[in-house]
Amino acid sequence: MNARRRRISGIAVTAATALGLGTLSACSTDGAGAGNTDKFDVVASFYPMQYLAEQIGGDHVNVTTLTEPGQEPHDLELSARQTARMGEADAVLYLKSLQPAVDEAVAQSDAKTKIDAASLTTLEDHGDVEHDHGGEEHAEEEHSEEGEHGPDPHVWLDPVKYAEIARGVAGAFEKADPDHADDYRKNAEALAKKLAGLDTAYRDGLAKTGTKVFFTNHAAFGYLAERYGLTQEAINGLDPESEPSPARIRELQREAEADGVTTVFYETLVSGKTAKTLAKDAGLKTDVLDPLEGITDQSRGDDYVAVMEANLKALRAALGAE
Repeated sequence: MNARRRRISGIAVTAATALGLGTLSACSTDGAGAGNTDKFDVVASFYPMQYLAEQIGGDHVNVTTLTEPGQEPHDLELSARQTARMGEADAVLYLKSLQPAVDEAVAQSDAKTKIDAASLTTLEDHGDVEHDHGGEEHAEEEHSEEGEHGPDPHVWLDPVKYAEIARGVAGAFEKADPDHADDYRKNAEALAKKLAGLDTAYRDGLAKTGTKVFFTNHAAFGYLAERYGLTQEAINGLDPESEPSPARIRELQREAEADGVTTVFYETLVSGKTAKTLAKDAGLKTDVLDPLEGITDQSRGDDYVAVMEANLKALRAALGAE
């Protein structure tokens, strides 16, 4: 694109004309092509950013991602080569506060266009991972996750907020690459329609359920739960690798019985051992609820929309949807 190419970190969006146009841009994870094309070169920090960049950029972008497929993004460490590539790309797309190493590298980078997805919507503090049981009191030591506060970065799991981010990304692309502004705008509109359809499917599919409570491996689904009137109960907090205390496990066992919970969800990129142990001890089933932090061969779909549709199917089954 311009003389200086930068490799983008974040969630790159796949060709927005995805209403049937197929794959319109190449995506690499090793950064080899980050600054060696005549296209608008974008470095995305992890899959949700990659998907946005690809969908909105279409034919006009070359997208590379900092997080390899199957790699857990929260603990990403960047190589010197990856950091250098960020300075060679036309734009960097990332989500501040999700990946500390990326935040630091972006701050130090001289990339001309830095797009922080977190600045394109409103992040919320979802507080503790437990919920109130109508006056039921537990001893303070039972609340093993207290203090788990701060802005929740998992906004892409809410299709409405994800669409807000997509519009902001499109605006940034238009400004940085005005020759293709019309296409970026059209692609973003097409993506927004897909996300609106997904939102409708979730609203309709989760309107009537036997329970509104679901158990997850880590607290990634706060925005989704809030959007559709559900309650997320996380074994761990926002950190998927943290270990719950015995008190937290006991509390979840009580809540499963009180709230009619049938299923403990785990995910594909981190160990599901604790979730499966909890399910076995409490006599519950297990299933996958994918936080979409990366796409692998184990994913129930090959892109954002397909996996979100699989998540809806899993939630409907677990919650006893009509």
